[in-house]
Amino acid sequence: MVADLAYLEARHGQIASMQQLFERQRIAFRALPMPDAASRSAQLKALKAALIAHQQALISAVDSDFGRRSADETRLAELLPSVEAIRYTLRHLKRWMRPSRRRVGLAFQPGAAQVIYQPLGVVGIIVPWNYPLFLALGPLITALAAGNRVMLKMSESTPATSAALASMLSTVFPPDQVAVIEGDAEVGSAFSRLPFDHLLFTGATGIGRHVMRAAADNLTPVTLELGGKSPAIISADVPLADAAERIAFGKGLNAGQTCVAPDYVLCPAERVDGLVEALCSSFRRFYPTLLNNPDYTHIINSRQYHRLLGYLQDARERGAQVIEVNPAAEDLHGCRLLPPTLLLNVQDDMKVMQEEIFGPLLPIIPYRSLQEALDYVASRPRPLALYYFGYDRNEQQRIMQQTHAGGMCINDTLLHVAQEDLPFGGIGPSGMGHYHGHEGFLTFSKAKGVYIKQRFNGARPIYPPYGGRLLQLVYRLFIR
Repeated sequence: MVADLAYLEARHGQIASMQQLFERQRIAFRALPMPDAASRSAQLKALKAALIAHQQALISAVDSDFGRRSADETRLAELLPSVEAIRYTLRHLKRWMRPSRRRVGLAFQPGAAQVIYQPLGVVGIIVPWNYPLFLALGPLITALAAGNRVMLKMSESTPATSAALASMLSTVFPPDQVAVIEGDAEVGSAFSRLPFDHLLFTGATGIGRHVMRAAADNLTPVTLELGGKSPAIISADVPLADAAERIAFGKGLNAGQTCVAPDYVLCPAERVDGLVEALCSSFRRFYPTLLNNPDYTHIINSRQYHRLLGYLQDARERGAQVIEVNPAAEDLHGCRLLPPTLLLNVQDDMKVMQEEIFGPLLPIIPYRSLQEALDYVASRPRPLALYYFGYDRNEQQRIMQQTHAGGMCINDTLLHVAQEDLPFGGIGPSGMGHYHGHEGFLTFSKAKGVYIKQRFNGARPIYPPYGGRLLQLVYRLFIR
């Protein structure tokens, strides 16, 4: 009982401290509502320098949280794209900030019009556990570029990474500019109820619904980066070795704990056996051992590990064929390691086909015609990503035009997320809104339209009392 009371008091203290930080950021923003390009660039350059200087501490923290996480995966999937995002933003920031001139209609001359891009204010970012650095830093970079103050709510599943990131950011920013919030789900719920000027959430669809409801009470605009079941479609003639290698990379990275990982594969029925062989070959080449292989990542925690085991058990009981790729035949029980696993003969009522997998399990579904595959995708909730493997340009165009997804790769997986000049975001159940690059700058800015008139007033003919000849001439000229 005493321990429970102490825990509750600590949580209340965290929430109170978070609310105070929010008020400090609002006050600081009101004191400097439009930072210039030089100060924004200086912040981004300092962030980049800190990332490079602290990279080993961040890698070690992520490794600690996962139990084992490939250092190269952290560099390739988290640090490298974050540094590249800063470089890209610095190259384009002045142009993005420049007011955009707009046309003024003849009826409203003389006058001028422009759009100016103002910071929103205080931005909240809710960060998931699977890529805790990149999914914190990516939106942070564009929010800072847009001139905002930022509060980051980190996942309770990655406490070491949260502490390391907070330590690094404190060397660059005062807490009234960037603050890191740690704590459990109750703290996260209180975070989502703060009256932010914009709230970005990355995570599960179910939690995204709660975040959106909480934000609605404050009319806080939201960007939701969710997930869903991202399909990979194999064409009738693509070399299977090419497709399998790229799918295996996308599914093996972070042990499949990636929101845009291929969730299932649609394959021509007569090519399924060949695809299984090619995928097994690719996985064996990437991960010849699993138990002590620093390149193969653990499942983040016991809850997620047992969730995936439950999916496998359910699939087996319902008749699926399960093919584990464990080249060295190692005993992996009790260490939160799941081998890459292919599933055949899956049915729609299996859990593995009902829920986003978020692990190294990969169902393969046969199809008889490409249209059947497209109909299968279209009949399901729109995914965050879609992957197509085939070198026929006409067929590529057909796939691009006849499918809906948050983003797409042709003959690859995952790497569209790393293209800073592409927007990233979901559609329907996989999310709403975009960020990365220019779209991120726009998401975290208010595009304010401004009409400018000087001393001469050309609008007098439309003032009351109405009915004069000049007004009738205006109607004849412009309402026709």
